[in-house]
Amino acid sequence: MPDDQRPYAVLDIDATLSDTSERIHFLAKRPKDWDSFFAHAKEDAVLDEGLAVATTLAADHEIVYLTGRPERLRRDTLKWLKDNGFPDGKVYMRGNTDRRPSVLMKLGRLERLAEDRPVAVLVDDDAKVCAAAEKAGYTVMRADWGLDAETQPTLFDAQESEGRT
Repeated sequence: MPDDQRPYAVLDIDATLSDTSERIHFLAKRPKDWDSFFAHAKEDAVLDEGLAVATTLAADHEIVYLTGRPERLRRDTLKWLKDNGFPDGKVYMRGNTDRRPSVLMKLGRLERLAEDRPVAVLVDDDAKVCAAAEKAGYTVMRADWGLDAETQPTLFDAQESEGRT
């Protein structure tokens, strides 16, 4: 099937493909240190499960990376994906001043992508994003391999209440 006809597989990055555990502590303090959290994103280790899922999906899908990272991290994000062997794909990032909850930002992008061709699956670690996507009729693979029970609430709160990742 030509690339322009393959359905989309949409993958989150933080805590789905990348291990955020070494920088999550920047969000646990008050005020949250977003600059440091994002500055260290380029140092994240790869989550092997995420790489395996991305590689498998790339065989039959056009890969789309949908991240709440701000646009100012595009160069570092593209380099990280390439350096770590992730399949080529479009990368959609949050605008630098966009503070909408991840649910709104990501569902809006899924709707726009679905206007072009089918979205076969969304792979994301955020329970609220996954639930909203399923409710909207998308197939979801919950990336439960990226964060442990201790760090999940910190990242999920940041995603929803401050619209940062």
